[in-house]
Amino acid sequence: MPDAIFRIATNFSESNSNRFGERRLAIEIIKGFPLSIRSQSDNFEQIIGDSAALEFVLSGVECVAPTDSTVLVLGETGTGKELIARAIHNMSGRRGRPFVTLSCAAIPFELLESELFGHEKGAFTGAVAQKIGRFEMADTGTLFLDEIGDMPLALQPKLLRVVQEHEFERLGSCRTHRIDVRLIAATHRNLTEMVERNEFRSDLYYRLNVFPIVLPPLRDRPEDIEPLIWHFVRIFVEKMGKRIHLVPQETLDSFKAYCWPGNVRELQNLIERAVILSSDGVLPSPFAKLDSKTVAVASSCETFIDSQRAVIVRALQAAGWRVGGHQGAAARLGLKRTTLIAKMKKLGISRSMAQTDTQTPAQPRKSPSWWQSVADSGDGHFPSELRVAGR
Repeated sequence: MPDAIFRIATNFSESNSNRFGERRLAIEIIKGFPLSIRSQSDNFEQIIGDSAALEFVLSGVECVAPTDSTVLVLGETGTGKELIARAIHNMSGRRGRPFVTLSCAAIPFELLESELFGHEKGAFTGAVAQKIGRFEMADTGTLFLDEIGDMPLALQPKLLRVVQEHEFERLGSCRTHRIDVRLIAATHRNLTEMVERNEFRSDLYYRLNVFPIVLPPLRDRPEDIEPLIWHFVRIFVEKMGKRIHLVPQETLDSFKAYCWPGNVRELQNLIERAVILSSDGVLPSPFAKLDSKTVAVASSCETFIDSQRAVIVRALQAAGWRVGGHQGAAARLGLKRTTLIAKMKKLGISRSMAQTDTQTPAQPRKSPSWWQSVADSGDGHFPSELRVAGR
């Protein structure tokens, strides 16, 4: 959106804030203009925010995009890794050529090799026709492999060969295909720890980790929450044909106080819920509508493991610490009895532990920030000239 239009909308909003004590969303003024807080480049039109943490990430994107180097995008789920990959592609010399995506976590292991490299007719049972894989589809363009940390260990050597040699064979074929593909990989996992546990090949990790881009979680850039709210409100207002002219300050405060374990994706979904629930042109707080018996909004930023542990303990307490059976905790959680027992062992859950936790106040746990250590490490993981102090 042009800077002048954004200033008009902001001035309108602030003047009404002084008059009515609320921030008003100037839908009538900004309607018809693409809402993007970053106006300097259309390549970032879907990436909303102007915080220092986000600017740091986008400066890295601008550095690496014109090259053909492999990029590894790291960050929690919902932080916008695919948007970053698309921005890199759109700013590169491959713009206008194929941008092909594949989630390694969404494809069963038995089919993942065929999806990546293709197969010949009769290569295996059910292969009734030749199939072109994603690498061939992306030839001369960019291939984005999401959730690379979920790729089976047995398939990683073949991917390593393609990354190094730019050649591969389809399943059931002896013919070698040469390709020209720029690879961008992404994951929410800690690949360094996976390498140490022999769950991810070290040689593949080093080949992928040419230029890492670390996306900060939404809780680490709270100044971007309000611009994101305006952005998603406008999208859903136009989509649903509704009219929102008032976002109460308490609604804004509730969004800013939340820790966003699901990051921008969770924020988008909650804004959609709030627009659905809105009436009289006022955007309500979606947190007030949640059923406290089934969903609890965390008052502090708990880790995913903390949340899992809490859910399992509550189910065990409700079942009288009975794991199996019709009324047991496993049935309540929709898990197999053996699966629940394995999770309890992994999380260190026992009846005595739960009783101790209820007697002593729980100490707040700090979310692990392994992605920050990756960005701040001095082993070539990220160019030192782009490093932001304190991040």
